[in-house]
Amino acid sequence: MLKSIQEWVLLFIIVSVSVLAGNLIGYEVMPLDALPGILVLAGISLIGLIIHKAIPYKKVPSIAYIGILAFIVTIPGMPMQEQIVDWTGKVNLLAIATPILGYAGISIGRSWTDFKKLGWKTIVIGMCVLLGTYLGSAIVAEIILRFQGII
Repeated sequence: MLKSIQEWVLLFIIVSVSVLAGNLIGYEVMPLDALPGILVLAGISLIGLIIHKAIPYKKVPSIAYIGILAFIVTIPGMPMQEQIVDWTGKVNLLAIATPILGYAGISIGRSWTDFKKLGWKTIVIGMCVLLGTYLGSAIVAEIILRFQGII
């Protein structure tokens, strides 16, 4: 378990630095302003992963423990609740999602043999999904912006 925790901490450090950079570049939030929020998010995630690893019942995913823990620490009236909400509010969601999705892409890329087993149809379906998502988002944005009179 100690080896897993060390790997998680290293991963959280790498992702945290990426999130700080993304928050600064994309949203002009200074790293020292966002650092407490990132530490809170990484701490909650680490504790959730440890709980998942420590509990023998493995049918509950670790994200459930992380979500429940985050919910508990942000319940109004909990100690430091307002401060935690303020700190994490300075970390933009897209600044978090970008390095995590990049890491997921790298981990998928490491198993090319598994990917090749899926075949060329997977690539076609993936491209159709991406195109559909893009077009759907563009259409919804167009309708809403026209409805609001912005365009």
